[in-house]
Amino acid sequence: MRVPPEGAAMLSVSGQEVARYVWHSELPLSSSPRPFLHPVRTLGGHTVTDAAPDSHSHQFGISIAFPDIEGTNFWGGRTFVAGHGPAWLDNHGQEVHRRWLRRAGSHLSHLLNWVGADGNVLLRERRTITCRALDLTAWALRVDSRLTNATDRPLTVCSPAARGRIGAGYGGHFWRGPAEAGATVLSPFGEGVERIHGREADWVAVTTSRWSLIFVPGDAATARDRWFVRARDYLGVCSALAWDEPLALPPLQTVGRQVVTVVVDGRVDAELAAKLARTAA
Repeated sequence: MRVPPEGAAMLSVSGQEVARYVWHSELPLSSSPRPFLHPVRTLGGHTVTDAAPDSHSHQFGISIAFPDIEGTNFWGGRTFVAGHGPAWLDNHGQEVHRRWLRRAGSHLSHLLNWVGADGNVLLRERRTITCRALDLTAWALRVDSRLTNATDRPLTVCSPAARGRIGAGYGGHFWRGPAEAGATVLSPFGEGVERIHGREADWVAVTTSRWSLIFVPGDAATARDRWFVRARDYLGVCSALAWDEPLALPPLQTVGRQVVTVVVDGRVDAELAAKLARTAA
């Protein structure tokens, strides 16, 4: 993947670079081009994201993506078709940068258009990304997204689960993790993916010997969303906006979500994860 030098903005904590935000890149349309954060690193320098891996070349670090908005694929890859399964369709959209509102070392804010496969703008977005140190080994990344229906008709946000694919409720703030042996998923309900997948929770964590990530709802609306968590063939966590029921967004109406990701050096247990989640939120 080739990224133009002018297409990335750096984020820093206490003067140390911790993430790169790629706001413009030359991705194939089949990947649903969009801004994303990669690489994201711990304060100790460990990378905690992956981008365009061989197994899922349409997944990029930390991004905001939806598999189906009024029939347009803003996720990338194949589209789930009820009664058929995943299929390649000519329906990919893209998220296009409009202009910066703020661009500083620890604070980025910009406007975007979500453009459908036909070239028409479906959504307008205001996205704000901030980061701050929590202690000597942890920092918090906050991503706030405000999506407004730019059309004169209701728009339906849908997941594959709402189309009949059981458990596939993804769509929203999504993290693709790097290949890492020995990763453990933690949540207030216990250890393991099966304890948290498809449930609401105050936090969910992925922890390894080198690094840990703790995902926290940043506001009340996000706290009502369910978590999509995967660790079998790849590491992925998504705060899912429309798990098994489509979300209808009326014309000119706005839906907002906010997710905080705590990036930590080393392994955490459930007690420390919960403590860091409270501090970050």
